[in-house]
Amino acid sequence: MKKNIDTVIFDMDGTVLDTLEDLKEALNFALRTYDMPERTLAEVRAFVGNGARRLLELSVPEGRLNPLYEQVYAKFREYYDLHCNDNTKAYEGILPLLKKLEKEGYALAIVSNKLDAAVKELNDIYFEGIVKTAIGEVEGIARKPAPDMVEKALKELGKTRETAVYVGDSEVDLMTAENAGLPCISVLWGFREKTFLEEHGAQWIAETPQDVIRLVQQMRQA
Repeated sequence: MKKNIDTVIFDMDGTVLDTLEDLKEALNFALRTYDMPERTLAEVRAFVGNGARRLLELSVPEGRLNPLYEQVYAKFREYYDLHCNDNTKAYEGILPLLKKLEKEGYALAIVSNKLDAAVKELNDIYFEGIVKTAIGEVEGIARKPAPDMVEKALKELGKTRETAVYVGDSEVDLMTAENAGLPCISVLWGFREKTFLEEHGAQWIAETPQDVIRLVQQMRQA
């Protein structure tokens, strides 16, 4: 187990922010525009985690093979850029968690497969001054579960993977942490159930934001 942990990297959707309703609204606006069947909140919950294109691929009939796929994707992006914070909110206990970690000297970052502009805007709204680095989907950087976003965040923070831990809510986050060489704390207030996460290899599980601090401290002492 890693010692002297000084960096905590968070996923965004389902980990620090509840963004599901705004994602659903943007998706269904785009689908309605092209007379396609809308998706339920449960379906969107199951589809998110691999970026906007994957969300649209799973939601549009026939996915990328649909001749209107690119138009629906563009409409989704256009709507979400304007409405990414209509219903979004930080999960209860997240802001105190981040403030405590910052006070104790941890460097903090967010890496997300959601669109980079939205990641940076939402970070500025909710966590500006606390989370120094926020990285989203952008051309030239491989999306999670590739380690590239994590590596970019560590570079921006001036930290190394040997002293970092990753916090996320999905199987994508577990794979991302593994590929980046980081231990992963899986949270239960997000988009995946405990049994599902355990089936995908979760070992460190946080039921509340307060548990994240406890687990990070355990890792430091292990």
